[in-house]
Amino acid sequence: MPQTPSDIQVALVGFGPWGRNIARNLDALGALAVICDPDQASQAAAQKQYPHVRVVATRDEVPADLAVAIAAPAAQHAELAQHFLQRDQHVFVEKPLALNVDECPPLIALARKKHRVLMVGHLLQYHPAVNKLDQLIRQGALGRLLYFYSNRLNLGRIRREENSLWSFAPHDISVMLRLAGGMPSEVHATGGYFLHPKIADSTVTHLSWDSGLRAHIYVSWLHPFKEQRLVVVGQDAMALFDDTLPLEQKLVLYRHGVDWKDGVPVPRKAEPEPVALPNDEPLRCEMQAFLDACAGTGAPLYTDGQEGMRVLRVLDAAEQSLTHGGVPVALADLPSERHAGVTIHPSAVVGDAAQIGAGSKIWHFSHVMDGAVLGRNCVVGQNGFVQSGAVLGDNVRLQNNVSIYDGVTLGDGVFCGPSCVFTNVTRPRATVSRRGEFSATPVGRGVTIGANATIVCGHSIGEYAFIGAGSVVTRDVPAHALVTGNPARVRGWVCTCGEKLPLDVTLRSGSAATCARCGSAWQHDGAGLIAAENA
Repeated sequence: MPQTPSDIQVALVGFGPWGRNIARNLDALGALAVICDPDQASQAAAQKQYPHVRVVATRDEVPADLAVAIAAPAAQHAELAQHFLQRDQHVFVEKPLALNVDECPPLIALARKKHRVLMVGHLLQYHPAVNKLDQLIRQGALGRLLYFYSNRLNLGRIRREENSLWSFAPHDISVMLRLAGGMPSEVHATGGYFLHPKIADSTVTHLSWDSGLRAHIYVSWLHPFKEQRLVVVGQDAMALFDDTLPLEQKLVLYRHGVDWKDGVPVPRKAEPEPVALPNDEPLRCEMQAFLDACAGTGAPLYTDGQEGMRVLRVLDAAEQSLTHGGVPVALADLPSERHAGVTIHPSAVVGDAAQIGAGSKIWHFSHVMDGAVLGRNCVVGQNGFVQSGAVLGDNVRLQNNVSIYDGVTLGDGVFCGPSCVFTNVTRPRATVSRRGEFSATPVGRGVTIGANATIVCGHSIGEYAFIGAGSVVTRDVPAHALVTGNPARVRGWVCTCGEKLPLDVTLRSGSAATCARCGSAWQHDGAGLIAAENA
């Protein structure tokens, strides 16, 4: 009988400072069954706080029918993970997965062989702000990514088993690899040794991608105040994630820009735009993702064993650079690691620096350029082309012979029929360069574009619009509009499911209709078509 997440029970190995946070969240989710720690004081504290939970001293006392969350010292992570995977148990490991990157492939192979979950505790991947930031990038809200920088600073906890790079930087590296969509080509790092001659108290790590994307990570445990900031700078906008601020201020979008006047770049500043976030505790979300994965009901994990190994490869390269005075260290990547979880046909050409989400498929004779951004579970059909400045959201479908050029952004769930066409300049000439005149073409989520349709650049298509086959779009298309013809005209209105609604073409204020296919209710609010429950 299939399990549900509520069926999964977990043994926590390690009841130290962070293990206690994991215990609190597992207990709140009804999943904490056993706590294991060899320290008698920790055992007593665990039994006092969780009298309903069994407390044991050794790993051999952990029942073999439980999933396991490991929050032991980092030096024990790889060995403990191997022990429990060999017993056919699902395993969550706090970061890092191991202290040596060479220990990772056997763990990943063992998890696959046993058909068990191997998840790494890169907590920021489950933060609502990071999830929203990733979504904004995939939707093209920031444009082409230019650089990241992060500061993770505080006074303490000062450690002796690892330096500040290994203690603080893994979370930021993990997030940056996700947002960038691939591994950097080069890493170099420098550090300061103030309290111990061989343990760096502060480090600055630089990451470089072949696409030109850059990142800077500054970490220190010898700093007068706490700072946890991640800045993402794109061609069209910038974002700031500050985890020390209240929820409503944690993620802010700045639509700053640069105008060129008489050959001089002039900054164009905009007001900050706070981004609404759900009030979810990241660790609770992380533990729920582990339970979902164990039950086989969740989405693919952001932080599986492969992701943990990629973070370790970057950390290892940074450590090598740190040890040798900051010399650059190249990361010669395998294609399968660059685009982990992506199906790429042997005849396709995919740039090393293309950003492609897990579950996507690139089919025969297609070309995805460096710098292109594709979300998760996208499909690029035969003979497709995605240019370096194009951005595709999650679950986008490009049928055969579709080209997406610079300036085109496709929201989540957009369907592009065979041989539909996007343009990027309005007055093309073979002998005149127009690269500085590309016009933006934003396509909202859920839009369907029929076969052989043409979308003239510079026009926006509202969400869930339906563009009929062979149509030529020469003006903005409202949300949920059904348009056909040359030039395309509004012929009706469609539901989110694609069914045509029984509404007059003019859609007067107060008009209302119910979808015959899915039963959704719609009405006009004076500005456009909206779901009745939002009216």
